[in-house]
Amino acid sequence: MAPLQTLPMRPAASNTAPTFELPAGSCDAHFHVFEPGYPHVPDPLYTFPDATLEQYLEVTDFLGIDRMVIVQPTFYATDNSLALEVLRRAGSRCRAVVRIEEEISDAELDRYDALGVRAIRLDLFARAEQPTDEIIAYVRRMALRTAPRGWHLQFYTPGWVVRDLLPFLADFDQPYVIDHMGYMKEEDGLTPADADRLLTVLRDNGNCWIKLSGPYRIAKDKPLSSVQELGAALVSTRPDRLLWGSDWPHLPNGQRDTGELLNLLPTWAPDAEDRRLILSGAADLLFFAH
Repeated sequence: MAPLQTLPMRPAASNTAPTFELPAGSCDAHFHVFEPGYPHVPDPLYTFPDATLEQYLEVTDFLGIDRMVIVQPTFYATDNSLALEVLRRAGSRCRAVVRIEEEISDAELDRYDALGVRAIRLDLFARAEQPTDEIIAYVRRMALRTAPRGWHLQFYTPGWVVRDLLPFLADFDQPYVIDHMGYMKEEDGLTPADADRLLTVLRDNGNCWIKLSGPYRIAKDKPLSSVQELGAALVSTRPDRLLWGSDWPHLPNGQRDTGELLNLLPTWAPDAEDRRLILSGAADLLFFAH
């Protein structure tokens, strides 16, 4: 299959300006960067994006975002060299989520921790065909690496895998974040009842966090307003267990308006205190507590 053609990044100042006042310490909890000279997977899903750290920081400056979390993309597999370089260049306002091989040493994870890594990303798209019990065993093994460091697990996961994991996640005793609003896509067979079960886990398990990111992944060819019901339901359930992420550079559509995505937040969370929890409070707990 030919890789998706990545569109160039839109200029930062061409994004829509925020329609609301961002709280102090506002954080974009999900972005990626791509720069020449770093090894990537042999057959990427998309062509090399024009999306450097400098371009991203121009976007955060324009939108008024204070802090950020770089998330290791599938493009670089488990080579976290660029993510660690971003931590060095961005300084104390940046944290990272990495991908790892299971045999990585504790000493290397401790080095990551000192540099600002705070989570391990689990690519369950790559394991989506495995039996659920095998996926659960993998999650438990990864939790043994996060727990001693006060990190959390981040699930990059198709919606149907989220659905199948919900009975396990309902009682899981380690902190975890589910990306992209649970990836509850109708075209993948996810139903309102599945979304309700996700909301129940979010409400009842204090270790569950959900990232308000990638609404266009769920909307697909529909307008972004089609995600309004899910976004509002998540906020009304547990605003203190939500994070906001831009998913910049919005692969493969680098022309997407990051400001438009940010401005969805007040439609989901009209209360300023809820927005503070989502944009700042969650990051304090999960990424900047140490």
